[in-house]
Amino acid sequence: MLPHDKLRAIAERLERVDAELCQPAVAADPRRSAELLRERAELAELAEAYRRYQQVEKQLAEDREALADPELRALAAEEIPELERRLEALRAEIERLLLPKDPNDAKDTILEIRAGAGGEEAALFAADLFRMYARYAERKGWQVEILSSSEASAGGFKEIVAMVRGQRVYSHLKYEAGVHRVQRVPATESQGRIHTSTATVAVLPEAEEVDVEIRPEDLEISTAAASGPGGQGVNTTNSAVTLKHLPTGIIVRCQEQRSQIQNRARAMQLLRARLLERERRAAAEARAEQRRTMVGSGDRSEKVRTYNFPQNRVTDHRIGLTLHALQRVLDGDLDELVTALRTHEQAELLRAAGQETADAGDER
Repeated sequence: MLPHDKLRAIAERLERVDAELCQPAVAADPRRSAELLRERAELAELAEAYRRYQQVEKQLAEDREALADPELRALAAEEIPELERRLEALRAEIERLLLPKDPNDAKDTILEIRAGAGGEEAALFAADLFRMYARYAERKGWQVEILSSSEASAGGFKEIVAMVRGQRVYSHLKYEAGVHRVQRVPATESQGRIHTSTATVAVLPEAEEVDVEIRPEDLEISTAAASGPGGQGVNTTNSAVTLKHLPTGIIVRCQEQRSQIQNRARAMQLLRARLLERERRAAAEARAEQRRTMVGSGDRSEKVRTYNFPQNRVTDHRIGLTLHALQRVLDGDLDELVTALRTHEQAELLRAAGQETADAGDER
């Protein structure tokens, strides 16, 4: 049964949010405006679904009354089954929309990929993962901008950090956080033995200035000549920027741009994201029991997926899903995996919500 009182309260809250957004004082306050716009985006979809539910419910009640009218009975009897299906579908949609929301879903994302166990092969695998996500972003119409990278001597990346911008990027990429494992015969293996290597993926929602406050006195800033390829202009000017956040000890470095100003701006983006992720992790640890029911906690020690080349297999260990379409996945076709992970997460949340409702009923 739907919580009608709560749904009516949500519709009323949406009206108040719209009214507040029209106030000049709110328009002059970026933090408050951002908070209200995010809240409105969450409320509007649910309020619209409930409005449609009420319309169908009213029409269904009228048709059931019409069954008593000889002239309208046949038409009403024909419409009622379809209206009942629509009402049930809307009820399911509303129950899904009532699930706890991740406030970061609509945000752009900083993607960090690091080579793990396996030496040179791990660095090559990190490059394969970055290519996979770049292809996925291309399919989605997102933009990918490399913020920093460290190449391995034999190819691939020891580490690569990129900003991914587009529509609801974090809501898709957040399930990728964790340890990814590859099983294949490396190019350097002369006896054809299969090696196992790993790479870690971190997915950080971009933090805006209104999300994280960084005081100038908390920063230690240094500059140096950028290293690596890029031409004489990059390597002879102090364009690389390193920021150290003194309260937390977090250090970030950006050198991909020719301008020190641009690198500093990118470094601040990355630092804000890491500070926001630090806060998120602290909150997640405080809710450890709840987190265990969720898909993709993001712990770096968690093995989330295996890419097995000899068997043409990709297995997501969190939900036990196996696809025999390795190359398709590595070419960026991640929709089947992402959809399955999201569906599993929503099912777990619905189960938890149902259990809470049952427990509350038992207490009464």
